Amino acid sequence: MATTSTPDSSSDLSITVENDPSDSRLSELGIKSWPKWGCPPGKYLLKFDAEETCYLLKGKVKVYPKGSSEFVEFGAGDLVTIPQGLSCTWDVSVAIDKHYKFASSPSS
Repeated sequence: MATTSTPDSSSDLSITVENDPSDSRLSELGIKSWPKWGCPPGKYLLKFDAEETCYLLKGKVKVYPKGSSEFVEFGAGDLVTIPQGLSCTWDVSVAIDKHYKFASSPSS
């Protein structure tokens, strides 16, 4: 299992990519019960107000965190965690189809 993350010395807003997670890991997370989202190829400016975990069924994307020349690339079969507070540009080269889940806010 390989993981990669964005190098960002100013904060811990790094994207974690888990390549080809096992079926048991996906089942444990309940991926198939998560909502689905997709988009065609293009560039999208996104800001994550909550941590998102997503599993890509199809597609390929390069994510450029705001203010960084570095990018993280992931695609079909990857389990990805995107930190809360990250502003980034998604450069989608192959249409995305994914399951996703936002972390719930801690209750007070």
